Amino acid sequence: MAKPLTLDHDDLTRRFPLEERIYRMRCVEAWSMVVPWIGFPLHKLLALAEPTSNAKYVAFETIYAPEQMPGQQDRFIGGGLKYPYVEGLRLDEAMHPLTLMTVGVYGKALPPQNGAPVRLIVPWKYGFKGIKSIVSNHRMHQLSIRLS
Repeated sequence: MAKPLTLDHDDLTRRFPLEERIYRMRCVEAWSMVVPWIGFPLHKLLALAEPTSNAKYVAFETIYAPEQMPGQQDRFIGGGLKYPYVEGLRLDEAMHPLTLMTVGVYGKALPPQNGAPVRLIVPWKYGFKGIKSIVSNHRMHQLSIRLS
């Protein structure tokens, strides 16, 4: 990314027009539901950071706050995951107009259990690709956008 950025939640909601999109959330555990998300297309955020021509992937990192989220300390409750959790997309997937950075759901601000402050929604992928509680996204090994 050519222009590293640091943005807070208010920057995101002021800078990008929010829109409601109704997407089907699909889970690998064989359930699905229709959800009205509120957010903005990820490609608008990435355009601010100006991806370089050699950028191929975008990684997203969750919050790591074991004092607030005790499950992150416990390998049994936390599912044996190493935190912070990182998920990635190819740059073409991240730039797709349907890929959404969400800040709300069901007409209200995104609550913690649904991934506050910011959650990624990729409607053609299973739900686990929709990483919750995002604090940064970056091109592999090069930080570009930090959400504070």
